[in-house]
Amino acid sequence: MNKSNRRGGTLTEFWAIPESQRFHEFVGGELIEKAAPSGEHGDAQAGVVSAVRPPFQRRLGGGGPGGWWIATEVEVLLDKSDVVRPDVVGWRRQSSPERPTGTPVRQRPDWICEIVSPSDAKDDTVEKLRLYHRAATTHHWIVDLRDATVTVMRWSADGYVTLQRAERGEIIRAEPFEAIEIAVGTLFGDDPPEPGQR
Repeated sequence: MNKSNRRGGTLTEFWAIPESQRFHEFVGGELIEKAAPSGEHGDAQAGVVSAVRPPFQRRLGGGGPGGWWIATEVEVLLDKSDVVRPDVVGWRRQSSPERPTGTPVRQRPDWICEIVSPSDAKDDTVEKLRLYHRAATTHHWIVDLRDATVTVMRWSADGYVTLQRAERGEIIRAEPFEAIEIAVGTLFGDDPPEPGQR
């Protein structure tokens, strides 16, 4: 995000913003106003949710393994001082048996997916990546609108390790949802491949 969307502040000032107007994050002592999502951003976010939520949110008719809570755009408190609004976020039911609730959600996520647009690339790929690493978020995806790619990462003590990077036209199995196949292009507006087509 550009500097005009940022200003120094305190967590108290952040909480003073009315909830209906709080389209912000509070990271590293700065209030950051989130830009309105573009059509491409919203479509990619919906694509991620459509891919992972039905099979993993709960078992419905044998359609998937379940075991997760999946949400979008919720405030998450990290390390008692930073509040983020990931594009898509997930908690394993094994570590969070009850659905994460409240504002902000205080349970540490097990997976975060950020949709990267040209206007917020540095924020999502550098600053927030470091923040999520400090908070020990185990799995992190970057869905990048600039080049229609997906980067799948796993936490390690020295930093996130890139497990795979895939582009439009590929079909992947991506941690922590490797039980299913995802056609990368469907995250960027493509129709799903025909049955049996690779």
